[in-house]
Amino acid sequence: MKYVMGTREWDSIVEALSGRGHQRVEDLADADFLVFNGVPGDFPESLPDNIRFVQLCLAGIDAFFDAGLIDDTRRWANASGVYGRPVAESAVALLLSALHMHVHVARERTFDSAPDVHEGTGWLFGATVAVIGAGGIGHDLIPMLTGFGCEVIAVNNSGRPVEGAAETVTAEHTDDVLRRADHVILAAPLTEATRGMINSRTLGLMKDTAVLINVGRGPLVVTDDLVTALEEGQIRAAGLDVTDPEPLPDDHPLWGMDNVVITPHTANTFRSMQRLMPDAVLANLDALEAGERMPTEVDPDRGY
Repeated sequence: MKYVMGTREWDSIVEALSGRGHQRVEDLADADFLVFNGVPGDFPESLPDNIRFVQLCLAGIDAFFDAGLIDDTRRWANASGVYGRPVAESAVALLLSALHMHVHVARERTFDSAPDVHEGTGWLFGATVAVIGAGGIGHDLIPMLTGFGCEVIAVNNSGRPVEGAAETVTAEHTDDVLRRADHVILAAPLTEATRGMINSRTLGLMKDTAVLINVGRGPLVVTDDLVTALEEGQIRAAGLDVTDPEPLPDDHPLWGMDNVVITPHTANTFRSMQRLMPDAVLANLDALEAGERMPTEVDPDRGY
């Protein structure tokens, strides 16, 4: 088949597709599918009818839905689960950094901070960690957490048992999970049901020793409510790779907090995306040509 690559050229994908006999062209009118690794603002104004399939290279595609770009006139796929391993590793890194007070020590820049660390350090081993949105990221995250001696509660929509988790529950039991968990990792997609799921009420359910990690989508958390909870000691700390708003303004209160670790939406980097995406594109094309559902096919009705 023929395809267009936009907006950045990723040699890894071009080489993988060429190896399967797919031909790159420049004009959408000549193509059968589009591989798109940009943002909604760069997306073509319209797609010709000959485009059967669009491969988006992001896992979180709520912005494409918000822009009205995704419909049922053709098939779409995202990168759900493709970047699970690097994002999972980043989630663990944020959690460990928050528990071990790295931001506090870095700002103090002295061994005189040792008494604070002796008093305030938390440990991951023996902890119960909730993974909310235990899909592709959870698949890679849970073995990492259990390797640290954690017990994991997985939360998903179906309630279907997640391998490695001590327990799997449906999203309707989230409140109970927040009460029980020592730490909480958000890895859920952004939908109407999940937007603002962490707010003043749900933060109030969590233990005051809990760390909240968000590697899902920024608007899963009501930011002002999180600031208040951290200031008032309702929870111990937070680790954020995604924020709302994003980018987080340089003068935002979260930047100044010793108990907050922030990375600039880099839990997965462009380098790892280029390394991991080709196999996913090929798997989707194999399924498409076989008349099957693609491994990362998007359901327009569900929003992910």
